[in-house]
Amino acid sequence: MEMEMRAREDIKAGQDLTPPLPPLTFALHHQSPTSSDIRAALRLLPSLPSTSTSPPPRLFGLLTNRDRLMSSPDPDVLSMIREGAREMSTHGRPNLYNDDVALEEALLCLVMTNAVEVQDNNGRMLGIAVYDHNFSWINHSCSPNASYRFFFSHSNTPSFSNHSNMLIVPAFFNDVQTQGKSDVCSTSQLKQGCERYGPSIIVRSIKRINKGEAVTVPYTDLLQPKAMRQAELWSKYQFVCCCKRCTASPPTYVDRTLEEISAYSLELNSRFDHHFNRDEANQKLTDYMDEVVTEYLSVGDPESCCKKMEHLLNQGLLCELSETGEGKVVLNLRLHPLHHLALNAYTTLASAYKIRSNDLLALNSDNDAHNLEAFNMSRTSAGYSLLLAGATDYLFQSESSLIASAANFWVSAGESLLTLARSSGWNLFVKPGKPVSNSSLKTHKCSKCSLMDRLEVNGPAENADFGNISCKFLDCISNMTRKVWNSITYSCAHLQTYKDPINFSRLSKSSNLWDLQAHCGSIDEGSHFGSEGSISRIKAQVYTEEVKVSIFQLGVHCLAYGGYLANICYGKNSHLT
Repeated sequence: MEMEMRAREDIKAGQDLTPPLPPLTFALHHQSPTSSDIRAALRLLPSLPSTSTSPPPRLFGLLTNRDRLMSSPDPDVLSMIREGAREMSTHGRPNLYNDDVALEEALLCLVMTNAVEVQDNNGRMLGIAVYDHNFSWINHSCSPNASYRFFFSHSNTPSFSNHSNMLIVPAFFNDVQTQGKSDVCSTSQLKQGCERYGPSIIVRSIKRINKGEAVTVPYTDLLQPKAMRQAELWSKYQFVCCCKRCTASPPTYVDRTLEEISAYSLELNSRFDHHFNRDEANQKLTDYMDEVVTEYLSVGDPESCCKKMEHLLNQGLLCELSETGEGKVVLNLRLHPLHHLALNAYTTLASAYKIRSNDLLALNSDNDAHNLEAFNMSRTSAGYSLLLAGATDYLFQSESSLIASAANFWVSAGESLLTLARSSGWNLFVKPGKPVSNSSLKTHKCSKCSLMDRLEVNGPAENADFGNISCKFLDCISNMTRKVWNSITYSCAHLQTYKDPINFSRLSKSSNLWDLQAHCGSIDEGSHFGSEGSISRIKAQVYTEEVKVSIFQLGVHCLAYGGYLANICYGKNSHLT
């Protein structure tokens, strides 16, 4: 029987739905030949009582999914389970079941079905954890109404008086009690049988949830298009998502945009309006991006990575594709600025330019030429961070479940802008005065949107007028961006094609990539930025103390807005707030 958790009462956005829930089992990722799944399953093994019966469909109240996984058409899945179970049998206790390693298979399948990736505050994958039914029975949706966060120490874990304060309940509690009699071990027995350690988890609402409505969380990256989400969910959990977003017909605006491309025929010297294999086109673009990222990670050449990615964004990718009914055709493929590969490119470019800047400063911080180049790369990094935040926020306006991604990217943009404002590179152009870095964030009040006042307010009441607050934030950020965007993008050809990285409303839902001149300009990729001669001509515009302070204030606003969104997703104790 399929289980789910439902709201006990009407719930506002930004409320904790559960107390801190300790894991049933937890395993860190490391270089051990034994996988995290196997080690997590092994920790559950001692809690099972001696019995000679075959393992039931549920252990500890959780679905093992063994029958489905063992009949998977993917031979890799079947091999992984069988080999893992045999490895478990060599480390665990003597087998108690007639069916060879059936218990080990069941426990491993339970972990594969119910485990969640544990991330630290920087988004790094630390390991996996399995939680009891209060979390594991929460189903997936690509348009979820809840999120979750981890706590790694008792000192920063928020208090929650008792489980009676849980705002969610099992949907089929009575049936579960009946079925629980066939469980080998209950959760309460597990608590007594082994020490439960690892990060606690708390579920929190990100939307208004009506009483009796199913609570859902994402099992995958929501900034992926539908096909990629479905493929990942099937590969990991062996189910096809039938949520409202996945079954929408026609597809939602966000899903269309995340894989929108246009093609240009060099032979016709015009946009290619005929039908072509879009799946094949997207795959070729994905393969190109994967090759660039793989080379970057293996070789460690951020300069080459930046050149190749910006060439793709500026000039597109030339490739041969299948044309419907007419064989092959050579086309130039262009990504929509909000295509999921474009978003990935902005993320990678922000990181790569930051690394290049740091490498130059480490090489010779006393060399003015190196300092200038490092400064240019630092502001390009900040520009891509701001572009990524603006693009994601625009998608968030159409799909509110993207709030966590928007919060993360706004905070990253704010941190990047503050780093730029505090950079010593300004001393090459501005007379040193009172360092911007000594300014207190609290002193930068904004009379229009009252950012700092909003940050000091905690609890659900602050979300009562979310739409109005969000609009004021974005209005201030957009106005500030227009004042400093020329300075931030001065050394980057691609970033200069965006007149406004915050306001994507000109990209109407029916617009075509070849008709984006209203939003984007066109700059020759070979143009040179940042030369000594150029500096003297624009110094008064882009290197003034006023611009430096404006960039700092913009960073404060981005950080504040990201923190405001993060408070809804994760609460006031989040690393983003």
